Amino acid sequence: MNVRKQLSGVLVVFLLIQLLIGPGVEAKAAGSPPGLSAEGAALIDVTSGRILYSKNGTKKMRIASLTKTMTAIVAIEMGKLDAEVTVPPEAVGVEGSSIYLKRSEKLTLEELLYGLMLRSGNDAAVTIATHIGGSVPGFTYLMNEKAALIGMEHTNFTNPHGLDDSNMHYSTAEDMAKLSAYALHNPTFRKIVSTKVKDISWEGEEWDRRLLNKNKMLHLYNGADGVKTGYTKLAKRCLASSATRDGRQLATITLNASDDWNDSAKLMDWGFSNFPLKKLVSLGENVQPQTPITMEAGTHLVAMNAFQYPLQSSEEAVMRTKVVMGESNVTAKMDGQLIGFLQFYLKDDMIGQVPLKVDVTEQTWTSPQAQSGSQIFWHKLWDLMAGGLWSA
Repeated sequence: MNVRKQLSGVLVVFLLIQLLIGPGVEAKAAGSPPGLSAEGAALIDVTSGRILYSKNGTKKMRIASLTKTMTAIVAIEMGKLDAEVTVPPEAVGVEGSSIYLKRSEKLTLEELLYGLMLRSGNDAAVTIATHIGGSVPGFTYLMNEKAALIGMEHTNFTNPHGLDDSNMHYSTAEDMAKLSAYALHNPTFRKIVSTKVKDISWEGEEWDRRLLNKNKMLHLYNGADGVKTGYTKLAKRCLASSATRDGRQLATITLNASDDWNDSAKLMDWGFSNFPLKKLVSLGENVQPQTPITMEAGTHLVAMNAFQYPLQSSEEAVMRTKVVMGESNVTAKMDGQLIGFLQFYLKDDMIGQVPLKVDVTEQTWTSPQAQSGSQIFWHKLWDLMAGGLWSA
């Protein structure tokens, strides 16, 4: 097996990892926003996954109904939104917030998700859990499995709603920020958590349930589009919030915060102001190799997608790049083929990478018509994967 084939295998694995955990490598930024009331807090850039701010970010804390973010994303990924769900007896009368489900009532999974995220229905959480996982313990296993996959290293779930049933249900501000960013990549989740008012069915009644979103940030903050409120006597006030401005989305987590609305607004204002997106490479941009490479006349290395990253102005001076090549001789016959990666480093932390392919200015090689069907297939597959999965 030659080096290029090995490199192709590496790309496939890397693409799968990116799909599962999202782009970006955590690289905490310096500096801090105005004072916060929260005991634990974190701010994350949703697209890159960069933690921009952290206060007691790895401290294990109670998270109340922020738990339901995980409940929702597991259900969305594993269930069918139009599936009819029957309310089990154990879901009726669950303490705390409720959408007043009745035993054996039937709703769609999508309706239950709106009840879960807009009104924080604990009865909806149990109903969803039994539908997807077969039981509450079965579903919490799925929640913890997903947490591990996302990289939530300091988190453990024991229920789908966040009620204080034990000291073993906990997370951290940074872990919950990672979860918010992961979930916000899902269009169904984004649509639900950004909805201010929703009517869902109410079997046996003459009217529908009207659900008003408890998240006041949707009204208080310009560009707000999520995520979830939370409160228990032990966890105190918790909030997961997100906002999008000029196509860029940030998310915040505040735990045990007496002034959670203002905390989240301060964090996002600070993030939008201090971390503008810096385009580090453009789609199709020529890239110069940094090691001795033999390049046949007319051949170039080009980026297969763009890459941008949130950076403070002072950080641009410590950015560096590295070109990793799978071949030392580049020929015109390699046109369109994956040849290496352009890696980006912030100090010693690799924050991302884009694949490089060979581009030939003048066609001095075998024409596509003369290529084998297998060659054409793989060339088109790489172009499709690069253009869709690697877009920043």
